[in-house]
Amino acid sequence: MACFSVHAKSDPGSLPRVLEPFAKRGLVPAQVHVTRDRDDNGLLQIDLQMADMDLDTATTIGRSLNQIFGIQSVLVSEKVTG
Repeated sequence: MACFSVHAKSDPGSLPRVLEPFAKRGLVPAQVHVTRDRDDNGLLQIDLQMADMDLDTATTIGRSLNQIFGIQSVLVSEKVTG
């Protein structure tokens, strides 16, 4: 499972822009969780999980996310179960 942690500007268009690279590939995240920053710094914390995604594909999508307007940072990791 690939996990994405994205910090984005708190803007109505941020969430659709983050989901777009997945939708373009015909992918639907297994889980999406969005939290607005409590300190009112104007940021969204967006966490996504993608089942059955290899780390190379996740890294490619992470690079794509990092180029989107309003994105502050993107972290990509692989959740290992066992």
